Amino acid sequence: MGIKERRERQKEVLREEILDAARELFAKEGYDSVSMRKVAEKIEYSPTTIYLYFKDKSDLLFSLCEETFEKLLHNFEEITKHSTDPVECLEIGLCNYIRFGLTHPNHYKVAFMSRPEDLSLEDISRFISPDSMGTKAYLHLRDIVAECIKQKKFKELDPELVAQSLWLASHGVVSLLIVKCHFPWVERERLIDHTIKNMLSGLKA
Repeated sequence: MGIKERRERQKEVLREEILDAARELFAKEGYDSVSMRKVAEKIEYSPTTIYLYFKDKSDLLFSLCEETFEKLLHNFEEITKHSTDPVECLEIGLCNYIRFGLTHPNHYKVAFMSRPEDLSLEDISRFISPDSMGTKAYLHLRDIVAECIKQKKFKELDPELVAQSLWLASHGVVSLLIVKCHFPWVERERLIDHTIKNMLSGLKA
């Protein structure tokens, strides 16, 4: 490995360290309570170093969200590659979405459960841009729903309404299981399977 390649690898390793530290702090303390200085202190670097990789705190948050949404989108795409039944794709995809959140609670909290108060309109537009991974992941979910309706496997409903309802319900499962971890839930896999199956059964034509 040459000097240039080694430096690039070192830069990527440091970037991941910054992201890991920010994710942990955002999940634990809340986005608004964390400063770039605090992130730098956690990895024992100067704040100046952090700014070499990320423009500001919102850029850090955006990068973390993009990373999580990209994983979810890839998961959905892999499912649709291996099944021609859109209902099956939807069921597996929603189950995997829930399991991902429970397996990676910090990723999930930062991407779906943080409430930043100081994001500018420019920041917000970046998060909901058609090119963002979050938008692409949602549109992939909506497209699967639309295919279920097109193939008359679901009732004639608004795909946007159905996709958002399924997302809301799935998010409720993940967030409650993360936050209310001491509640005497029934066996987790059984609960997830029952919830998803019942949501989809109500939509079937």
